[in-house]
Amino acid sequence: MARTRKLFAALTRRGPHQVLRGDLAFAGLPGVVYTPSSGFNLPGVAFGHDWLTDVGHYSRTLEHLASWGIVAAAPDTERGLAPSVLNLAFDLGTTLDIITGVRLGPGEISVHPTKLGLAGHGFGGSAAVFAAAGLSGAGAKSPKAVAALFPTVTKPPTAQPAATLTVPGLVLSAPDDPQSLRTDALELARAWKGSVLHVVGKATAAGLAEKRRFAGALGLPGSDRRTQKTVRALLTGYLLFQLTGDKAYRDFADPEAVLPKTEPLDPEAPLVTPEERIVALLK
Repeated sequence: MARTRKLFAALTRRGPHQVLRGDLAFAGLPGVVYTPSSGFNLPGVAFGHDWLTDVGHYSRTLEHLASWGIVAAAPDTERGLAPSVLNLAFDLGTTLDIITGVRLGPGEISVHPTKLGLAGHGFGGSAAVFAAAGLSGAGAKSPKAVAALFPTVTKPPTAQPAATLTVPGLVLSAPDDPQSLRTDALELARAWKGSVLHVVGKATAAGLAEKRRFAGALGLPGSDRRTQKTVRALLTGYLLFQLTGDKAYRDFADPEAVLPKTEPLDPEAPLVTPEERIVALLK
């Protein structure tokens, strides 16, 4: 456990790689891509954004992943008031096609087609689950791991595709999620047999989005640096183990491991029922 704590502390900071930023628009899809400055056959992940949150609000998270050797790309689509989770899921799959189909940067960067992952925050976390279900069994395009970070309730609900997944997954939840109408993280984790659930201590579910200085004026929750720091470490460690097979990070994918800055789920906490969430969505 002492070793895992040391690794966690290191993962809260930038990794050893210099980072390059690119534009997915060169391949016809709005969005961004962050890569290490060089390297062939790298792991890659497509990242989905939350509702009403453009990818610029995840620049430091994407850059963090790239600094640890993971190519991180995010489509900047479905940003309207009524986005389609299925359309964003499709765009996440297209993003994986792009980063595996071309040489990136100055031609000295490539992504291995069997080292692919999907991740997302809030609405984008739910889209990542749908994308994984659509890509399962797709050969080299099939993701090796998926991460749903504080996933939100969507129509259709994520529990349906999650129940069909055989790919391993990471689900992050906030301490107040059992009473929240916004998230279905707990239901998702229950339906997804291969998932690992972690409750991030003192986290705010929307706090992963960066640079929300005027969010309160718009009725949106602000960013939270403590949440960002912890989530980046948990996500990076999980992806390094699942996508590269680096056994040093095994605990980050172990459902029995107690990781730093996480806490056990309160078994006596009252849960918001799926029916209550449906009623809230219809209001």
